[in-house]
Amino acid sequence: MRRDVFQAIADPTRRAIILLIAVQAMTPNAIAEHFDTTRQAVSKHLRILTECELVKQQQSGREIHYQLNGTKMGEIDQWLDQFKQIWESRFNQLDNVLLTLKNTKK
Repeated sequence: MRRDVFQAIADPTRRAIILLIAVQAMTPNAIAEHFDTTRQAVSKHLRILTECELVKQQQSGREIHYQLNGTKMGEIDQWLDQFKQIWESRFNQLDNVLLTLKNTKK
């Protein structure tokens, strides 16, 4: 099953993993140390994040390091930007109404 980035970020643990590896690449064991769950559960979350291409694997000797894929994070930002624009427009309209009300009271 092909997942999309929004399915990946729907889970709070996966969002926390994204925050961790945004700072630096980490091994699955290093990531698992930050959670009160099994290593297998963390591996499942990492698999989902990898399938969605939010994280990339980098082989370093015998270890795999996971790092954030900024390009895919950009997809989330683009989607959210639509809502930012809508709310900015609404706040600007509200500012205009409040300014009009303030000026009519003078």
